[in-house]
Amino acid sequence: MVTFIRLILIWSVLLSAHSYANLNLDRHAIEQVAKSYLIAQIEVRPKLMAKIADDELVKRTYWKGKTDGEFVMSMDKAGLVKLAAEYNVSGDRFAKQPKMEVNVLDLDERIASVKLTTDEWVDYMHLYKNASGEWQILNVLWQFHQVARHRSGG
Repeated sequence: MVTFIRLILIWSVLLSAHSYANLNLDRHAIEQVAKSYLIAQIEVRPKLMAKIADDELVKRTYWKGKTDGEFVMSMDKAGLVKLAAEYNVSGDRFAKQPKMEVNVLDLDERIASVKLTTDEWVDYMHLYKNASGEWQILNVLWQFHQVARHRSGG
């Protein structure tokens, strides 16, 4: 009986070590996807953005229009890929060494919540692990650090 209990304890330790290793691999992969989201914009890499964004992605922020008051402004995957292709073409939209702070807020099996903080804004992201085992961004909620910038010109 003692041998049986020892085997169960050894087995549970091995399983927990395996789970911990997988959790670390997932956490690293999630951090890489969050960083790739920003790198795609900095380095003008729309193909990278297309790879990490789910087809159903929606990126949102709360915005103030010129005349229509406040509303939720949304962007889909195609808009985000276009943003990556155009936003920093001139190369002057980001600091020479941009801030890229990734904080995995929560991770549970195949879903994760992440906070990405940059020089100008913060993004809260929801990611999921797809059937191929790759992490993809499904939702983004963002805001400028200077909330007054959340408005159309005029």
